[in-house]
Amino acid sequence: MKHIGKIRSMASVYLRRDDKLLLLFRQGNSIVSNLWIGSAGGHFEEAELRDARACVLRELYEELSINEDALENLSLRYVTIRYADNELRQNYYFFADLLDEKIQTPNSTEGITKWFSFKETKDLPMPFTARYVVAHYIQTGQYTDVLYGGIANSDGVEFTIL
Repeated sequence: MKHIGKIRSMASVYLRRDDKLLLLFRQGNSIVSNLWIGSAGGHFEEAELRDARACVLRELYEELSINEDALENLSLRYVTIRYADNELRQNYYFFADLLDEKIQTPNSTEGITKWFSFKETKDLPMPFTARYVVAHYIQTGQYTDVLYGGIANSDGVEFTIL
């Protein structure tokens, strides 16, 4: 039996413009490195433990220098849980439309940013759970306004409407 004691809480935001997502090729990180991930994201700070939105907005500003007023439709769309490396990982995935046309491809303090068409994302190296979230969003989530919960296991991620 697994003994779970450690919990890691993280939040990510995927910026969208038309049928493209802005992804980050994160480099030099001890948890996620050399993979394409959300536009910005990271671990909750103590004051944010009850506010995933505050966490993702802070990360967005710290990593891309983008404020909330440059966004439209910012919403929490997925909450996932995965057991990995002797810890329970909770991920909160937000999606938003980037409004500011002056921001073409923002520079990140965490790696390389690039816009990808929805179709291009299926072949990119991504973290395990994020790959399933992005695929589900492209196939189903972009057409709804509901919150999905996802449980990850070795076979993938099973989603349900919360």
